Amino acid sequence: MELRPYIDALRHELALAAATGGEDARELAERLTAPLESAVRLALLDALSEAATEITRDLAPGSVDLRLRNREPSFVVTLPPADPWTDQAATSPPAEPTPAPAPAPAAGEDEATVRISLRLPENLKNRVEQAAARAGVSINTWLIRAAAAAADRDGGSSATVTAASGSQRFTGWVR
Repeated sequence: MELRPYIDALRHELALAAATGGEDARELAERLTAPLESAVRLALLDALSEAATEITRDLAPGSVDLRLRNREPSFVVTLPPADPWTDQAATSPPAEPTPAPAPAPAAGEDEATVRISLRLPENLKNRVEQAAARAGVSINTWLIRAAAAAADRDGGSSATVTAASGSQRFTGWVR
């Protein structure tokens, strides 16, 4: 997006307003327009950034980012991820499965915990948070129960896991 036309239009309007004040006012306006250009550019970038944030809020889980390259802004629109697993033939979405409570550890089983890093798309993270809140447990507890339930479904071998929310249905593989 080219900001120059907007800055030039502002400069022209300032020159017109200063012309009514006489020669001294016109000269002062000319001296002020050069230093004001960077302030105007920054104000326009702030307004565009705020607009991108508001649009992102309405577009979620998609997003709009404002990027600056060579002093000129550009917008990058990221659409929500297409779900290749959506079942278009389903007439009504199935109820969201609630993970079964994790079984108690067997006698003598090591109960030490380990830390892993899990990266989730933001929309999935929000759904996990909501499901954990509905179950009245922490996100960590909910994820542990979900993983244990998925692992126990097929004796720990690969199993299909389906999670549904609203009108979307997601299917994938876990080990």
